[in-house]
Formats: sequence, structure tokens, C-alpha cells
Amino acid sequence: MLTIENLSFQVPEGSKEKEIIKHVNLTIGDNKFVVITGPNGGGKSTLAKLIAGIETPTAGTISLDGEDITHMSITERARKGISFAFQQPVRFKGVQVLDLIRLASGKQDMSASDACQYLSEVGLCARDYINREVNASLSGGELKRIEIATVLARSTKLSVFDEPEAGIDLWSFQNLIQVFERMRETTKGSILIISHQERILNIADEIVVIADGQIVKQGTRDEILPEIVGTPAAVESCQNYRG
Repeated sequence: MLTIENLSFQVPEGSKEKEIIKHVNLTIGDNKFVVITGPNGGGKSTLAKLIAGIETPTAGTISLDGEDITHMSITERARKGISFAFQQPVRFKGVQVLDLIRLASGKQDMSASDACQYLSEVGLCARDYINREVNASLSGGELKRIEIATVLARSTKLSVFDEPEAGIDLWSFQNLIQVFERMRETTKGSILIISHQERILNIADEIVVIADGQIVKQGTRDEILPEIVGTPAAVESCQNYRG
């Protein structure tokens, strides 16, 4: 279980401090699929980075299974069981997909056939990708799914995805939804996704709405989704993926 208490985050702005996250309280239970949504610039991605350890809060605490991880680095949090998938996946020149999956799993002796299973789970033909370099020859959608395969290989307590739909085409997005649907059914651990895509919201257990750095709505999908579908942000988001 992840527990966030009175969390705040400020950045310098001229001679003052700008508050990006404002006294946020949030609990993500075990084996939950949670989507954080809200308008652009509302603090969604910043909150994800605070959870992952990429940013350090100005005030408040973050606990994982009762242990305070507020000041732990991203590496320390990874060891404790938090995975993070970037909005723009990192390319690794000279590193093959097989190497990346082995590194993520912590099993350097993992066989190619075992690694291929993770690629198959994200809808990639393993024999076409297992020996590919993780470089610019891969499309945004391919990189997204390879990164998700590494998250699956890690099998952590909490997997965090920052706007996984960003920068991918309609076909890749449709495949991405199928990947998340399978993860929701099979993953042991919690999944946290930052997104304003209605199709991702539709498969959530819980939805959290953040605006101006604060939680303004929180509840089950059935409680929250009818309230936010049709808002300007949601309409704009849907238009981006119309064929």
C-alpha cells in the first residue's frame, strides 16, 4: 500500500516559490488499478515523479507498506518495489531488448525464451524484437510496449506510468489499451497511470482528479467517470485519437 500524507512540492519562480503540489493526501491500496487525471498543468506528472523519487517533496511524507520512503532515491525506491515508465521512453544505443529485459528483471541469466514471453504479453512478435537495439529505429509505440515489458519483468508492488499514450499513433494506442487490460487482470501489485484518455479511465478501479495541484475528486470509476466525461480536457483528449 502506498500512502501519501500532506504532500507539497514547490519550485523557484523569480523571487518567489510556485507551489505545484498542494497538501495532497492519497492512499493506493494493494492490487488496485488507479488512474490520475485532470487538466494539463494540474500537477499529475509531478505527483508521479514524486512517487517514483525523481523529485523530492517540499513537505509531507510518502510511505510504502508502512515504511517512509520520502527521501529515498529513485534507485532505492525501485529496490523497494516501485517501477516507473517515463512519458517519453529512454533509448539505449548499443543495448538490445533482451539485455534491457534481463536488467529489469534482475536475472542476467534469463533465457531468451523467457524474455520473449514478456514481449508477447505486450503484443510484440518476440523473434522480431528480442535482438533489436533500443534505439531510434524503434517507433514510439514499440518503445512504449518494450518499456511495459520491462515493467512486467520486474513484477513490482507498484507500477507507475506517466501518460503512456503520449506520442503514439492510434494503432499503437489501441494495442496499449489491450496491454493494460491484461495487466489489470494478471498483475500482482498495484498499477498507477497518469492519463486523461477515457479508454484508460474506463478500465480503472479508482479515479483521482487533480487540478491546480490538489485532489478535487476521488472515488471508484462508476462514481467519477460520469462526472468528468465530456469536460473540455476529455473532449480534446478523445479528438487526438479519432481516426
